[in-house]
Amino acid sequence: MAHRTALLAALLLVSAPRWAEAASADQDFYKGKTIRVVVGFAAGGGFDTYARILARHMPKHIAGNPTMIVDNMAGAGSRLAANYLYKASAPDGLTIGNFIGSLILQQILGDQSVEFDGRKFEWLGAPVMDETACALTKTSGVTTIDQWFAAKKPVKLGGEAPGANDSDVPRVLKAALGLPVQLIEGYKGTSNIRLAAESGEVDGGCWTWASVRSTWKKGIDSGLVNVALQVNPKKAADIPSVPNAIDYAKSNEARQLIESGVHAPSAVLRAYALPPGTPKERVNILRRSFMDTMKDAEFAAEIKKADLDLNPLTGAEVDSTVRKLFQLDSGMVTKLKEILVPKK
Repeated sequence: MAHRTALLAALLLVSAPRWAEAASADQDFYKGKTIRVVVGFAAGGGFDTYARILARHMPKHIAGNPTMIVDNMAGAGSRLAANYLYKASAPDGLTIGNFIGSLILQQILGDQSVEFDGRKFEWLGAPVMDETACALTKTSGVTTIDQWFAAKKPVKLGGEAPGANDSDVPRVLKAALGLPVQLIEGYKGTSNIRLAAESGEVDGGCWTWASVRSTWKKGIDSGLVNVALQVNPKKAADIPSVPNAIDYAKSNEARQLIESGVHAPSAVLRAYALPPGTPKERVNILRRSFMDTMKDAEFAAEIKKADLDLNPLTGAEVDSTVRKLFQLDSGMVTKLKEILVPKK
């Protein structure tokens, strides 16, 4: 017995340094490295703003204090970035993707341009559970929901592509509420939609309220831009007088379309992900550092200064929400497909 105990002690003494060396290697991996955050939208929009603030603060919460840069890969409603992350980026923990979470719904609806499986990404988390609003310019002549319903010609809304919320929300509103809408797609980000609205090319758009409020602040404060409608499970706290779309649903199907087509995807709209196959230890390191950043007072202060919201989800919570989307009733999936996946 004494011999066996001595042998175990000797083995532990020999093995311990190897365990310590392996752990140290994991912790030191990011030293001197550069992490690239691939954002699926153009610079100047809400996704870009969140990502650049994150990139300024997250490295100090990662052992080795790596450099973090933002790379805008705009196109096809962030499909380019999502497909790239899934198919082409190395699963080494050095590439983080930030594409719009509503593309998960497009996958469920059978969109062939979605070349990923959302259940296989390694989700880091999301900085906010988004709220949605529709903002229209004063020059459009439509500044209230009543004027919108009564409009003699469709209100032109800018969008990017199916799967982007600025495209999906207008489609759902038109189908569920009967709002007169003409969707003009092909813009590479909400910053481009804002410019198009200010030039009179479109009348406005529908996307996340935090982004609208922050990036279109001058227009709203001056009265040149009006928030005509919000599309949320409950009204956003700072725009309680703005009508909520769900209150105008006249049937159970209309309510379900809004809840499944807008409310559910909005919960994971700004999630960050790693490619499938990323080593678990690096996933865990980045998940911890992401949530540590969410609690960072300096990060929170910069988010507040940018007039953005902070209401984070963990990677596990994002993963759970994504998997629940795959449990949608088949009848609702069929209906949403008719609305959200344009026929070629």
